[in-house]
Amino acid sequence: MERIESPLWTPSKARVQESNLTRFAAFLEGRGAPAFSSYRDIHGYSVAESGEFWAALWDFCGVKAAVRGERVFEPGAAMAEGRFFPEARLNYAQNLLVRNDDSDALAFRGEDRVKQRLSRRQLNALVARLSRALRAAGIREGDRVCAVVPNHPQTLAAFLAVASIGAIWSSCSPDFGERGILDRFGQIEPKLMLVCDGYFYAGKTIDVSEKCAAVLKELKSVTRTVAIGYAGGEVSRIPSSARLEDFIAGFDDGPIEFAQMPFDHPLYILYSSGTTGIPKCIVHRTGGILLKHLAEHVLNTDTKPSDRLFYFTTCGWMMWNWQVSGLAAGATLLLYDGSPFHPGPEALFDYAEQEGMTIFGTSAKYIDAVKKTGWRPGDTHKLAALRTMMSTGSPLAAESFDFVYDGIKSDMHLASISGGTDICGCFVGGNPWSPVYRGEIQGPMLGMAVDVFDDAGKPVREEKGELVCTTPFPSMPAMFWNDADGQKYHNAYFGRFVNIWCHGDFAEITANDGLIIHGRSDATLNPGGVRIGTAEIYSQVETIPEVLEAIAIGQDWDNDVRVVLFVKLREGAVLDEALAKKIKNQIRKGASPRHVPAKILAVADIPRTKSGKIVELAVRDIVHGRIVKNRDALANPEALELFKDLAELKA
Repeated sequence: MERIESPLWTPSKARVQESNLTRFAAFLEGRGAPAFSSYRDIHGYSVAESGEFWAALWDFCGVKAAVRGERVFEPGAAMAEGRFFPEARLNYAQNLLVRNDDSDALAFRGEDRVKQRLSRRQLNALVARLSRALRAAGIREGDRVCAVVPNHPQTLAAFLAVASIGAIWSSCSPDFGERGILDRFGQIEPKLMLVCDGYFYAGKTIDVSEKCAAVLKELKSVTRTVAIGYAGGEVSRIPSSARLEDFIAGFDDGPIEFAQMPFDHPLYILYSSGTTGIPKCIVHRTGGILLKHLAEHVLNTDTKPSDRLFYFTTCGWMMWNWQVSGLAAGATLLLYDGSPFHPGPEALFDYAEQEGMTIFGTSAKYIDAVKKTGWRPGDTHKLAALRTMMSTGSPLAAESFDFVYDGIKSDMHLASISGGTDICGCFVGGNPWSPVYRGEIQGPMLGMAVDVFDDAGKPVREEKGELVCTTPFPSMPAMFWNDADGQKYHNAYFGRFVNIWCHGDFAEITANDGLIIHGRSDATLNPGGVRIGTAEIYSQVETIPEVLEAIAIGQDWDNDVRVVLFVKLREGAVLDEALAKKIKNQIRKGASPRHVPAKILAVADIPRTKSGKIVELAVRDIVHGRIVKNRDALANPEALELFKDLAELKA
């Protein structure tokens, strides 16, 4: 890829000077590190002197712990066996509840139905009462507490209460189907379940009490059920459930007893998407998550106590867990639950303007969807406070970079980030020192030895290959649940290259030291034996006004693979010969002739996971007549039927 000489945005000298990263660089230099003149310098140090970097971050951020210990890192026989802070004893929740005053801890909106606000003092008090109630209910260190809940203030408080006693949290959003919930929680045998009476979406009220009751009949390990009253559903249908306010009645809100846990003690369990098999139960470490999130919030995102931090997410996506950790950086959290387009596309920007949002996190698909409405939020909303916009979930197209700077705000840090549920964080993302180039992620995150390998396991530059991480980092999963010999864990990350974490992203390091994610490795297309990332096709198709979104797969055909593109069109648009030619010409011009699909078909909908990611592998299986087992992992499983037995793909 040719170097783009003119960045879309460059941080001012004042912004660089006032950044947390500049203060941290001086802190490192005071501990004997060399002077840093660029982000590349400080990143190189964070990888070469990994132990000193994480120890310095601990001290710089003032991590609260009963014990830190002298040992920072103990290498193991393999990368996955390395241990950070093996002597440490700490509590995650304690580090998020340091402040106990009348400033805002969080604000909440449930579409246009519900508004709520909690001060730090109120949040601490609620967590204290919940913590005592959980202990009285018999919840102990290591017990699992699961939750089918909206992104609600009481959900956040319940999670912190669970963490305060050393129990293990696991959540999904209430739009999950019964089978999807059981496929996850059935593996971990929770002792207590938190549910909601319903939720709001696109102006509708969805009662989930019947679904929760059905799930509880199957989850025999659950001994107590607690219900959050939110949408006015019928809680009485849920057997043996107590309303949250009754559950905590009689418990005082005095100082919280924070159990001091080992660094590697399980904090929560997240899940792989589960679209190609039963979801993997990914167990995350207490200390590892805290340190990794502090690095990302404080240093890479430049989150400060004055910030009002928002990420559009549900409790079934790792970005919920990530946002919660913003409390450890002192930020006020802005929570939202429901459709981002209700009552109209301005919903989240109304929230941003009215709450003085400073960091706006969302998905690449959301940015593209706003762009396709033709509306320019910067023309209608006062976004003076907004200084950073973050994007993840799928690669952010170059044209979406243009839209953010032209249609939302020109003087703003656009941080495209990429990582995964597997590490509950990022491999690559933004930083406050470097310029932003069109279509590129700024670079690797601090402490992450990111590289791109070819098929032979050799590093490559300005070539596509596998995104890897070559040295240990604190938020590597502790284990997979029910994986006694660790074989599933090893196969997931270390099966491709010996002792090297291979993440499964098809990526490229650019001449600007930035990165481009070209899609998932397992979804890359191989026509004529040439690997093509699906994101390269989407970035071109998304420039076509008639196309709302697209999904590309490789179809086995005539002893080779042919590229098939499915498009969801704007209302009134028709996939005629002229539009098909327009799409092909754009792909040929913007990517290459090899990227041009052999077939283009229009579909009414495109299947996606609960977190909004399109499911190329599931569509590929349907096209090839294979069964997709875990349809409940999808937000719209009925859409798969649109790809079944298509006559156009039989010739």
